[in-house]
Amino acid sequence: MTAEEIRRMEERVAQVRAEMERACRAAGRAPGEVLLCAASKTQNSETVRAAAALDIDLFGENRVQELCEKYAAGAYSGKPLHFIGHLQTNKVRQVVGRACMIESVGSHRLLECVAAEAQKQGIRQDILVEINIGAEASKSGIAPEELPGLLECAHALPSLRVRGLMSIPPAADAPGASRPYFAQMRGLFERAQAAQGGNVSMEYLSMGMSADYPDAVAEGATLVRVGTALFGPRPPMGTPDGRNCCLNCSHQSRTAGNSKMLSPSTMKLSTLAPSSFNRSSSAEISAAASLSHS
Repeated sequence: MTAEEIRRMEERVAQVRAEMERACRAAGRAPGEVLLCAASKTQNSETVRAAAALDIDLFGENRVQELCEKYAAGAYSGKPLHFIGHLQTNKVRQVVGRACMIESVGSHRLLECVAAEAQKQGIRQDILVEINIGAEASKSGIAPEELPGLLECAHALPSLRVRGLMSIPPAADAPGASRPYFAQMRGLFERAQAAQGGNVSMEYLSMGMSADYPDAVAEGATLVRVGTALFGPRPPMGTPDGRNCCLNCSHQSRTAGNSKMLSPSTMKLSTLAPSSFNRSSSAEISAAASLSHS
């Protein structure tokens, strides 16, 4: 990356941080309660490594191949790495043990596959349960009413630690349109907190992307996943520009869907339990803050 590209990325990170702080203060929350996850899909190792030096808390990868290549290259510079995309059961072994958190566990089958692989590796894998809050057929995740049964199943899997919930609401067609879904997620999260115990602890509520993360913060998110607002528009898939290709991957042999990078700040996720927040009404928060999505 050129010095100018790094400077522009630093400015975008500062803008996102300022927007997060405004949303937190409007909701009566401390800015430090919300973690910034850089969603680094399609970004290369050089970009991710540069981002890791900025005020980002952790990285999130959507694609297993990208995660493995950037992980091997040391692109994350020791910052926490989450897997945030759809995870097929036949690729679980490539993610368990590399990602400190798998945010997209949205079925009993995937839950059991992750647990089996973690047991095989002799580790405890942290996960979030993905909720299909909009009941969209095109998205992964369990229905809200299925959460108690899945958590009961998780209690019997000691190689897992359920740390919270994740969700992606339906695409918003107007400012603020995601807020009702975020509010539903907060309610589900709080009810799950009341029933936690053992290897289930509701600490993280991951929701909000580039277009709507301020709304998510206002409604109680403790982690937002931001991509284009940090890195700028994503390059077209398979472009010949080497900066858009994964490490050890030539453009000619590359298939659509390769690289991504980001940067988190020097926080260890395991030590950052989100604080409780002022549960202002949605109406009060709406009046106080202007909001956005990734």
